[in-house]
Amino acid sequence: MAILIDENSRVVVQGITGREGSFHALRNRDYGTRVVAGVTPGKGGQQVEGIPVFDTVREAVAGEGVDTSLIFVPARFAADAMYEAIDAGVGVVVTITEGIPVHDMLRAYHHARARGVTLIGPNCPGLISPGRANVGIIPTSVFKQGGVGLVSRSGTLTYQIAHELTRRGIGQSTAVGIGGDPIVGSSFIDVLERFGADEQTEAVVLVGEIGGSEEEAAAGWAQEHLDKPVVAYVAGFTAPPGKQMGHAGAIISGSAGTAQAKQQALEAAGIRVGKDPDEVGDLVAEVLR
Repeated sequence: MAILIDENSRVVVQGITGREGSFHALRNRDYGTRVVAGVTPGKGGQQVEGIPVFDTVREAVAGEGVDTSLIFVPARFAADAMYEAIDAGVGVVVTITEGIPVHDMLRAYHHARARGVTLIGPNCPGLISPGRANVGIIPTSVFKQGGVGLVSRSGTLTYQIAHELTRRGIGQSTAVGIGGDPIVGSSFIDVLERFGADEQTEAVVLVGEIGGSEEEAAAGWAQEHLDKPVVAYVAGFTAPPGKQMGHAGAIISGSAGTAQAKQQALEAAGIRVGKDPDEVGDLVAEVLR
């Protein structure tokens, strides 16, 4: 099994006629993902290398049975794109766009929650169920189908740790990049809960970074509710307090949100924390023995 997406997912790409949208739509289709439609207002009736383009998501849902949306829409229009997908009945909405205003994202977050829609992102790489489907900008070559779930705030660390797992012969069920903005559609806990219910997922890797308290909350939740082993990695041990490092949410204040504080919370919950991606691979191999 996998979580959120698999070989049966039917994907619409919002913004498919743009450079990034068309590139990744075709790249995901080449991987085997069922990219069945695209949406660009005013360009309905066109095609992108055989993928039909619609004016609205509602038309794409009606015409192609879409259940998953991948959004490559400029930041000033991205919240409207999320609203459109949610209101059209799409169950999983993945937003790659970065730079979305916080208040816009806050409204979209509550709109999705109220309607039971799973929102991934924004400012994220998307997600991949290796061998089944790729919805986003994730490089597929470093992934291998298997039984380790991966959830991360960082795109590049997702790829690096997947590589470390794969080169040890350890495959992944699904890897989810939740995004690094202050407000994202799905939290660590949301994804951990899905991995806990997934029969194929034997263990989970959680990749955090400085800023906020998501990792601490996830540690407490996992200790109470997750009966599968968890290994973690936290980026940012050398980051100075009060500085934004990388993502918009990567801001620390005093001791709150530091890598050290997150490591302490994770280890207090019985979660082993690797000092680097290579050690994370070794720790996962240990817990799977």
